[in-house]
Amino acid sequence: MDQTEGMIAWIETVAEAEAQGELKRAYQRAGEAESGHVDHIMKIHSLNPASLIDHLHLYKTLMYADSPLTRVQREMIGVVVSAINRCEY
Repeated sequence: MDQTEGMIAWIETVAEAEAQGELKRAYQRAGEAESGHVDHIMKIHSLNPASLIDHLHLYKTLMYADSPLTRVQREMIGVVVSAINRCEY
């Protein structure tokens, strides 16, 4: 087994309760206002709010914009890629 297999990357993040200014607004756009939390995949951008907004825009474009793929097909691709990568979330 590869030494890095099964390891989780550690990235410093800012908690929702501590977010201010641009980051607070980015967290609100990323879903905190609706669900009360920001997904970890978005929170990893907390030290660079502009990248969080760009990631959110890319995600929404891939999942919700006009496409020859249906929403179900897009979700299925995500599940397969996550399974291949042994993603735990």
